[in-house]
Parts: sequence; C-alpha cells; structure tokens
Amino acid sequence: MAILTKEQAQALLKKVLSYSKADECEVALGGRMGGNIRTALNAVSTASETSGTTLFVNSTFGKKTGSASINEFDDASLEKVVRRAEELAQLAPPNPEFMPALGPATFKESITWNADTAAMTPDTRAELIAQSMKATKEAGLVQAGFLENTSGFSAVMNSKGLFAYNKSSDVTFSVTTRSEAGTVSGYAARGFTDIKKLDTYGATKIAAMKANASKDARAIEPGKYTVILEPTAGAYMLENMFRFDARSAEEGRSFLSKKGGGTRLGDQLVDEKVTIYSDPFNTELPGATWDREGLSLEKTYWIDKGVVKNLSYSRYWAEKKGVKPVPFPSNIIMEGGNSSVEEMIASTERGILVSRLWYIRMVDQQTLLLTGLTRDGTFYIENGKIKFPVKNFRFNESPVIMLNNVEALGKPERAISVESYRSYMIPPMKVRDFTFSSLSDAV
Repeated sequence: MAILTKEQAQALLKKVLSYSKADECEVALGGRMGGNIRTALNAVSTASETSGTTLFVNSTFGKKTGSASINEFDDASLEKVVRRAEELAQLAPPNPEFMPALGPATFKESITWNADTAAMTPDTRAELIAQSMKATKEAGLVQAGFLENTSGFSAVMNSKGLFAYNKSSDVTFSVTTRSEAGTVSGYAARGFTDIKKLDTYGATKIAAMKANASKDARAIEPGKYTVILEPTAGAYMLENMFRFDARSAEEGRSFLSKKGGGTRLGDQLVDEKVTIYSDPFNTELPGATWDREGLSLEKTYWIDKGVVKNLSYSRYWAEKKGVKPVPFPSNIIMEGGNSSVEEMIASTERGILVSRLWYIRMVDQQTLLLTGLTRDGTFYIENGKIKFPVKNFRFNESPVIMLNNVEALGKPERAISVESYRSYMIPPMKVRDFTFSSLSDAV
C-alpha cells in the first residue's frame, strides 16, 4: 500500500474526515518504498527493502489541537485514530499561535517523479554497487558506501476542502575510499531524481583519486588562505544560512537581524556574484509545489546579486506582522558562474583545495560563525598548480563573510549534506581569506 495514486489517497482521506466530530480536522497520508545497499571493506554489509504508509490526524476544538497517527487502514482503525486525536485535543492547552485551516486551492503538478527510478530493483542496486567496487579495487583501496532509492507520496486534506497530493522518487549514493591502513581518504556523493544520471563507477573513481593523491600529506601553518570549495564542501558550509526565517530575524536571533531592531531585508548582505533562490521546477533538484500549511511553492529569490530579497513567513507570523505569507522552500539553488575548478586552481597564487567539510557546529548564531574540519582530500595550491596534499584543518568561518569574499563561481551541481540528509544545487567557489584556525590529525 506504500504508493497510492492521487485518486486513491483522496478517497481514503475523505473517509477519514467523515469520522471527524472536531471543529476542524486535517488528515495527512504519507507512503514510502525503496531499498538500499551498504558496503564496508569492499563487501556488502547490509541490503534491505522498505515499505510503509502512515496516516496522521490533527483534530482541533477552538484552539486546542490533538494529533494521532496509525498505519492500519481498516474502517475501525481509521475511526479509532480520529477519536484518539479528538481525545488528545480536549486535553491539550490552547495554542496561542493557532491558525485556522485554509480552504480549497489548486497546486501545479510537480516534476519530482521518475518512473525509471521508481522501478529500481535489488538487481539494479547490486549492479551499481558492483561498478563502484570495481573502481575501488582498481585503485587498490577499500570502500564504505551507501546506495538508496526511495519512491513516495504525500497527501493532505482538511475539513475546509483543501486537498494536495505529490509523489516523488530519488536515488542517492555516497562512498568513502581509503587505504587498508586508513591513512588516506577520498569521498564522493551523488543524488538524482533520474537513475539514468547516476554513474557509481565514475563517482568512485573520483573518490579513489582523491584518496591516492592524499598520500604523504604535509602539515602547513593555519591562517587565512584563498580556498577553492568543491560543491560538497560548499553545501556543508552554506546550509546553515538557508532558512531565511523572518521570525528569528525580527526577534533578533539571526544573522539576518539588524542591531537595534529590524531585518536585513533589502540590504546588500553578500557579494553581488551571489544569487540564491528556490524553484520547485528545477530539473536537477525538483521539489514539491505545496507545503504543509497549504501554501503554493513558487520560484522565489532569497538573495539576488547579493541583496536580501525575501524572508520566509509562516501564516501565523505573516498575520502578526500584516504581510503576505512566504513559505519555506522545498529546495535551494545557488547560481554559479563560468569558471571551472581547473581554472580556479590555475588563477590561484597560494591557496587550498577543499573536497569536503564535516563535523560542523555553530559558534555564534547571530553572525553565523561556524567551526568544523576538512576531510577526504585537502591540497595545497601554489602558482596555479596543486603542489601536494596537506593535513586537515579546523576552520572558524561564517558563510556570510565567506560569500562576501567570493572571487569566482563554477557550474552548480547537486550536492548532498550527510549531516542534514538534504541536497542543494551549489557551484564550486573560489573564496579569499578563509580562516583555518588549527591543524587536525583526522583523515
């Protein structure tokens, strides 16, 4: 029952709503199926298939809301979960930020579904992993990796007449290659809506090249360097600024807050080369066309040529401030430029090539100062050429400051952050004066 059609989902949700006695009721249905393979030490360690569907019910009396969920779908179970949500609503305190449900709306159909990806089988996954292991063994290394494909749907309906439906499919692959002694490491990650775009052999070859090129890494002095961040490194660095939340900015809790009150909306926040937007119809990173509040998701510019153009407003906060709601996006895309990584390297007198960042933690929310480590291939550049691998660094840097120091951008690529399990479209970046604070013994 994991993937229901729009018509099937609509019929089921109508039945659930028919049991409701609340002032308002919202029901949501989500289903997911897929499979994965995990590797370690050049062998498959686990393989599984997953499938499940869950119903969520929110019942409201006045401003008191109760929630319940269930994964059984006979009539008795459906009525039971509605009654349970209503019982919990009567016990709940009033929600001071309660917003009444929205009525009927029309949403554009998304492009998040790919039939080929949805049709993946265990044999498909096994062949993709075999290609990855081939590249690892050819390089004389060992790997740990993870391949997962998922297909799913989500649907929501409420007692005011709102109905929305979306289905999606996705495949992600990540691999770490190391020497048997564990002294060098390389990494690659790929994600696509369309399985035909996934080349596990090619991705693993890149990870293996990074690992083998990292032998005999040298320690160099920490300090401020020009850095070239590959898209994966850029995604880890930038995702902490991608909420663009109006409430936290207006309450003085954000890098988008102004000292003394107000927000940075309309201000030149970063370099004019930087444009960040969301678009559910981006073909490389498509997203849903509606959110759980029942709002349509459209192409929205958050930063345009360095200027803050929009902040996200929930329905509650928008009403409080007397503005139009601006929903949080279903994807984030950063525009790029025409420079290749090779051209960035060639134009660098003295700098560092960073393949990946990890273990990132917030130091200061209001300046967005972060700390973390490099890993999986860090290289010293001198006079336009990679000279040698270097030992990893700890960095202390703010993505806001970093985006003020952008010198060149390349073509955006879909980059995956394993820390948040989200994907973004991020270009490679050449940035001056990036702060490395100390050395790290991590590989």
